[in-house]
Amino acid sequence: MANSRSAEKRVKVNRQKRARNISGKSALKTIVKKYEAALANDPTSAPAHLRQAFKALDQAAAKGIIHKNTASRKKSRLSKRLAKNA
Repeated sequence: MANSRSAEKRVKVNRQKRARNISGKSALKTIVKKYEAALANDPTSAPAHLRQAFKALDQAAAKGIIHKNTASRKKSRLSKRLAKNA
């Protein structure tokens, strides 16, 4: 348990940040899954979904939800899958 007012505040702020990060990661995963579904079901719409996934990955990296190298790696792998199916 926190022993000072500042420690109590840090606990509260960290809880809020954790909740925001979890929500952001969940939204990111949803967008990537939509891209994968589009790739499997409707390859003509896959490039549009890929752009959305790229944007979401870049935003998550900018906000610190994921590391920038992780975003780059995921973008590379998603691109390879599109090229493989084209």
